[in-house]
Amino acid sequence: MSAPEQTAPRTLSSGFGRLIVLVYVVFALSAGVRAGFQVATKFSHAPISYSLSAIAALIYLVAAIAIIRGNGRLALAAVSVELAGVVGVGAVSFAVSGWFPEASVWSHFGSGYGYVPLVLPAVGLVYLLRRRRSEESPAG
Repeated sequence: MSAPEQTAPRTLSSGFGRLIVLVYVVFALSAGVRAGFQVATKFSHAPISYSLSAIAALIYLVAAIAIIRGNGRLALAAVSVELAGVVGVGAVSFAVSGWFPEASVWSHFGSGYGYVPLVLPAVGLVYLLRRRRSEESPAG
């Protein structure tokens, strides 16, 4: 009789988590490269917009790395900050449009990126919280 097969524990970056990580990496790169170019070439034109895009890129990178490494607490923190950022900046960008002469990743709730910046942290939080709940519940 052979020994029962042991399955490796699923990490945060397996299954649906891989798709989330992929989107975070794509957004970290796209927002980071765009913000880097804007900061280097025309920062004085829209410093708030360009700075916020750079911050968003950093948060996307932190979230992706935390998910890949299985650090649920850091991933939850990064995704929560991201959600607060996109909602806060999105609201302010409508209320005080003069602060955003050019769009940032989060301005207008991420409309320039197809609203993915608004949807991504919501999906990420649901995923991370479900993973946490399933890991905390006793195996049946």
